[in-house]
Amino acid sequence: MKSQRINPVRMLVESAVLVAIGTVLSLFPFSGPWALGGGITVCSMLPLVFVACRYPLPWSLFTAFCYGVIQLMMGAVNVSYADSMGTAILIIVFDYLLAFAVVGGSGILFGRLGHPALELVLGITGTFLLRLACHFISGVVVWGVLSPNELGWAAPVWSLAYNASYMIPEIVITSVVAVAILRTPLRAYLEGKDLHR
Repeated sequence: MKSQRINPVRMLVESAVLVAIGTVLSLFPFSGPWALGGGITVCSMLPLVFVACRYPLPWSLFTAFCYGVIQLMMGAVNVSYADSMGTAILIIVFDYLLAFAVVGGSGILFGRLGHPALELVLGITGTFLLRLACHFISGVVVWGVLSPNELGWAAPVWSLAYNASYMIPEIVITSVVAVAILRTPLRAYLEGKDLHR
């Protein structure tokens, strides 16, 4: 668990590998018939949940922030739509840096309530909803001005509908897979143990 002595080199290497896995998974989004936009991935943020469960909160927040930086580099074209420096900063912060950094808190309850499945679901749901809130703010403040929606909906309504249409499935998929992992040997890794033990 997090209280065990941590080897900083191992923590760095494992986190880098998990960020790389999450980045690769993010390259294969799909869209359901209900989705108004955005991409649903198959657990691209689950590796961040692993880091959050295995390592202290400051490190997991930093790791998720680094993941957000990578997502920013991959989606830099979105920043080019900004009509001012202030708008660009809002996109960078609310659609990338802060939006992904909050996922680093998803393991904050893990190992504390005595119900691992509930702890995972609450952690994932809470932090993913924080990510949704970041995208919602960006949708209202930035995208609602730069690119009004074609349905003519008010910016808050459109932003909530647009972002929830892919974030809610992300919450469900990631929660289901995380709970399923508790029934596999990977549970030991999630709990901060070595897999060979």
